[in-house]
Amino acid sequence: MKTSDSRPLWDPFYKERSAQWDQIDVPLLSAANWGGNGLHLRGNIEGFLRAASKHKWLEVHGREHWTEFYSNCGVDVQKRFFDHFLKGEANGWDKEPPVQLWVRHVDRFEPRSEQQWPIARTEWRKLFLNCSNLVLLPYQPELQASHSYDGLGDGATFLLPAQDRELEITGPLAAKLFVSSETTDADLFLVLRLFSPDMKEVVFQGALDPHTPIAQGWLRASHRKLDPRQSTIYRPYHPHDEIEPLQPGRIYELDIEIWPTSIVVPAGYRLALTVRGKDYEYSGPSARLSNIRNEMRGCGPFLHDDPRDRPASIFGGRVTLHAGPACPSHLLVPIVPTRTNTAP
Repeated sequence: MKTSDSRPLWDPFYKERSAQWDQIDVPLLSAANWGGNGLHLRGNIEGFLRAASKHKWLEVHGREHWTEFYSNCGVDVQKRFFDHFLKGEANGWDKEPPVQLWVRHVDRFEPRSEQQWPIARTEWRKLFLNCSNLVLLPYQPELQASHSYDGLGDGATFLLPAQDRELEITGPLAAKLFVSSETTDADLFLVLRLFSPDMKEVVFQGALDPHTPIAQGWLRASHRKLDPRQSTIYRPYHPHDEIEPLQPGRIYELDIEIWPTSIVVPAGYRLALTVRGKDYEYSGPSARLSNIRNEMRGCGPFLHDDPRDRPASIFGGRVTLHAGPACPSHLLVPIVPTRTNTAP
């Protein structure tokens, strides 16, 4: 039995094994990777934001988790940091901007320095779900509608209409969904995706998996409780200290964290939000690493496929998404304005 099976809630066992952020006051360089399927990025950013250190930097790169870290450029960054703080060298490191991002395009990464995370000039925009035709809209649909899917199935995909100019999304994301279930619980898997003008999905090299979507997020509905002290509009924080079963058929408001990402969407391409009842699976070829037991189909090794944890009697019922004036289900996206893009 895994530890998570015997300890499903946040308790002293986990607390004593977790970072004490207010005790971390040494100089900090957090090297992260846009990932898409790994656990590293969230920890990198949490460490950068919450550590008490007065001297801290965040660097986020693309490709695998390790490639850029061990490249000549990556090694130079690390050496300058250590030379400054361990050897006392006046190499200008203390003048470096606190955030260095490799902004992701469909065919390249472009470096850019920032002064904070999230980026201060971010325009937080809501894209509303329309359950009558499965599209994302920059305004709330006038009519109430719903869409149901198998609680352990592929769910539904909501597409944003193609834009006539490029659009940069860089930062944390979140979704607010109004959901009901036939049973006492439901697992929701959210996937932010990108499609080319001919509707072929565009995937990227993640921390491990070579076919990862832009970003993902997960929530078990019975863990929907929020910590208001630590939650923000773009980062709902769930304490996971209480199980709140669903009343079948009743509509619940769920705030779901989606891990940070960066993508410059070219003109003509389409963003999409998929709400599923199971892990994302890329429709193309899979990959495998010798030290990982499962095939990588877009989520790397991090799967939610233990039948003991997800019995069909509880998680296999019909799940219904509700949207409209009374249930404003939406995706919150961090749009970074540039000279060539605007919000949809």
